[in-house]
Amino acid sequence: MNYTIRQLNKSDNFALATMIRQVFIEHDAPQQGTVFSDPTTDDLFTLFETQKSMMWVVEVESEPLACCGIFPTDALPKDCVELVKFYAAPSTRGKGIGLALLEKCIETAIEFGYKSMYIESLPHFAKAVSMYKKAGFKQLNQPLGNSGHNACDLWFLKEI
Repeated sequence: MNYTIRQLNKSDNFALATMIRQVFIEHDAPQQGTVFSDPTTDDLFTLFETQKSMMWVVEVESEPLACCGIFPTDALPKDCVELVKFYAAPSTRGKGIGLALLEKCIETAIEFGYKSMYIESLPHFAKAVSMYKKAGFKQLNQPLGNSGHNACDLWFLKEI
């Protein structure tokens, strides 16, 4: 599959919000207390105008089909950034695209001066959780920071 990883454009907002919510429906994941119901999901472009944040998008044939970003979530430890909005349409899975996005986000976090990366997830996304563990993320017993996603009950941290 030919794809490009590029920065988020304002024109991606609707397609990415739709794709993210479809992933939740596909996996029967909770909609309340997650990205599904988070109002920022509908305007990712504005969210990622925040300093020291970045959203990367996978584009296939001019369509945004996957995304992943880093965001300085409130109340995270100093020099720690959250890996956020990491979702992919079914057609992109199993092709190494998720790992490429993860690596791009880690590179960006290092460039921005972060020393560690945090992620929250759900058991519903078992394949993604497996990828985080293989990439060196260590599971935590409690959340860090204040993401507002209180339905997430898996938390991971990686030194970068």
